[in-house]
Amino acid sequence: MRVLITGITGFAGSHLAEHLLADGRFEVYGIHRTRSGMHNIRHIMHRLHLLECDLRDPSAVERVVGEVRPDWVFHLAAQSFVPTSWAAPYETVDTNVVGQLNLFEAIRKHRLACRVQIACSSEEYGLVYPDEVPIREDQPLRPLSPYAVSKIAQDYLAYQYHQSYGLDVVRTRAFNHAGPRQAEPFVVSNFAKQIAEMERGLRPAVLHVGNLQAQRDFTDVRDIVRAYRLALECGAPGEVYNIASGETHTIQSLLDRLLALSRVEVEVRVDPARLRPSDVPILLGDASRFRACTGWQPQIPLEQTLQDTLDYWRRHVGA
Repeated sequence: MRVLITGITGFAGSHLAEHLLADGRFEVYGIHRTRSGMHNIRHIMHRLHLLECDLRDPSAVERVVGEVRPDWVFHLAAQSFVPTSWAAPYETVDTNVVGQLNLFEAIRKHRLACRVQIACSSEEYGLVYPDEVPIREDQPLRPLSPYAVSKIAQDYLAYQYHQSYGLDVVRTRAFNHAGPRQAEPFVVSNFAKQIAEMERGLRPAVLHVGNLQAQRDFTDVRDIVRAYRLALECGAPGEVYNIASGETHTIQSLLDRLLALSRVEVEVRVDPARLRPSDVPILLGDASRFRACTGWQPQIPLEQTLQDTLDYWRRHVGA
């Protein structure tokens, strides 16, 4: 089976490529941009078919889709860092929404009958009141960032293309995920990198943080990408599914666990620059619809995710 992954060089994309290659049933193609770093996939590049393409360029997308003619598409490419969306809202919407529109139009033009997974986000739910958790898929969407607005647009664009054109699309709203290879700006990876740098003596033993009271539902990225595969194996066309652990943790509790793994004494200091103009206080997901459809359950405990992320940065800082 021929699979196309957009965003294959990224955090989730690289883990998904690994997962599909290990499965053995898939011929894996991936889209990357000229400036994309290859470090996340360097160890598997010899087993991948890589194509250069900017999803914002409709002619390039049409060319790549026509060349690959995939059976499955995993659309993961996005500007995915919430704070960046405040500084660059135009780029966020352009990349996330226009890129997906170009992908859909290319699939239509080539009359492909492929299945498409759209990586939506729990950030779409935005403002959630205490009596509305755990969050189900029918929860009202109250976005609190330009990023969240862009993901709602992707989500609903997928629904519209399914209803209007019969596109075989499955929408997944993944809650927070973490693990090795995650980009530095994301909270678990950022804390882990700072600790690893302190252990190497590359920075003072002062860890800079933002809002530690936010509550989030974390799943290991390796469990998330397994869910993405199951979404296309088992998911109903046009449907939307939460992917979540069903457990919530404050950012403070994650930090405390990472500090317990640290080899140095660390001072924690709040950095006002890390505070968002508005923040989602709690995201706790109900993935019962997805579990009923696929049988999926998270397998990797949070403690292993944190340890693996810290060990990843221990290997890479100063290298």
